[in-house]
Amino acid sequence: MAPRTLRLSAKDNLAVALDEVAPGGSVAGIVATQRIPRGHKVAIEPIPAGASVVKFGQVIGFASEDIAPGAHIHTHNVVLHDFARDYAFAADARDDVLVPEAERAHFMGFRRSNGRTGTRNYLGILTSVNCSASVARFAAQAAERSGILADFPGIDGIVPIIHGTGCGMASKGEGYDVLSRTLWGYATHPNFAAVVMVGLGCEMFQIARFKQEYGVEEADGFRTLTIQDEGGTRRTVEHILGTLKEMAPRAAAAQREARPASEIVLALQCGGSDGYSALTANPALGVASDLLVAQGGTSILSETPEIYGAEHLLTRRAATREVGEKLVARIKWWEEYTARNAGEMNNNPSPGNKAGGLTTILEKSLGAAAKGGSSTLRAVYEYAEPVTDAGFVFMDTPGYDPVAATGQVAGGANVICFTTGRGSAFGAKPTPSIKLATNSDIYRRMEEDMDINCGDVLDGVSLEEKGREIFDKVLAVASGAHTKSEELGYGDAEFVPWQIGAVM
Repeated sequence: MAPRTLRLSAKDNLAVALDEVAPGGSVAGIVATQRIPRGHKVAIEPIPAGASVVKFGQVIGFASEDIAPGAHIHTHNVVLHDFARDYAFAADARDDVLVPEAERAHFMGFRRSNGRTGTRNYLGILTSVNCSASVARFAAQAAERSGILADFPGIDGIVPIIHGTGCGMASKGEGYDVLSRTLWGYATHPNFAAVVMVGLGCEMFQIARFKQEYGVEEADGFRTLTIQDEGGTRRTVEHILGTLKEMAPRAAAAQREARPASEIVLALQCGGSDGYSALTANPALGVASDLLVAQGGTSILSETPEIYGAEHLLTRRAATREVGEKLVARIKWWEEYTARNAGEMNNNPSPGNKAGGLTTILEKSLGAAAKGGSSTLRAVYEYAEPVTDAGFVFMDTPGYDPVAATGQVAGGANVICFTTGRGSAFGAKPTPSIKLATNSDIYRRMEEDMDINCGDVLDGVSLEEKGREIFDKVLAVASGAHTKSEELGYGDAEFVPWQIGAVM
């Protein structure tokens, strides 16, 4: 059988090989002059040196040499340099068409006293600093040994939220503000029924200051303590254990009830992307995102370095010029941020992305942006800011998956959809993560980690059908169905706040 290839638009000067093509094989009516790996690109017309290389009708790079038809297009003959982009702010903005309320979907969630809805019912042990990380783990282990979960099966688990920062940092500025927002987002997350926050006592990130800044008082669902005030490790563990036992009956009393899909806040994530990501899982997730928006729900696109070069496709969809300009401002911040750290935006893609067929950040970004569907961009948030707008929104985060997801969860995401082509292993307590494989090969090889195979889009399943399958899975998981990463126990180590600034 001849290898399958796909030309993506009439403007493209390349095709994507869906199967490996040997030299001499036929590609879109031409002869391949080199081996073309699966998911990689092949020239279908001459591309002179310096000319644009075009995919999905968009520039993904520039030929560093003359590229003949049938040649493999990749990092050896494509370079990246700046070029003008038309942001056309709000040119394509439109009112999102909402499903009538009487016809909207529902899920079974936990309605919290602050009006938000959880999809899980955890007890959390939140740390203010890395110095209290081990104590948080010890306390979680002690709580599990004590039988709390057996006595109160309505609790989904006890999660120690630990991290590597909280001290050796400035007491004000971007880095401090980001950590403060992140911890507050987790402390108040609707997937936690109650939280105990533990610090060492002498760290830069002081719990007392944190409580004062957010107007927090000790309550049934939120308690704090420090190791130094308690008198050491053993006494702190005992205090946390006693507090968790006090919190457990109230937490276990929470019951799932029918809630509208509008109360789902969906984090859109990708990791280990490949040449199939933009063809299958990402646009299918975009369809699911649009379906959720039509229900009045919220979806959060993030990973600013991974929409770099495709931001003009989002600014056109911005609800207002101000929303679009806020996105561009974050792009410019990243350009300056990478420059002052002796980096560049094209340091992304990773080696694995390149092995999977992605050549430049511009190409990777086209696929990443596809997760956002076609809905109007309603708002742009900074990292870990509370997401309060319904509809399709953007949050500024790094491209590094655990850091990005941590920001989205802090912002209120109660479900995550995560696409992968190379096979990312990921989970993120307290928010369940649905893994979407971009190709059937990785789905078969890592079936214990993958929830949905999107590779069958290449076999004729429509993006609309696959998007509906993803949306239905989101409703099921929001209602309590376990994801593969939950079954494997992922999520305790994936809390990674974005660390900005000098470590002192």
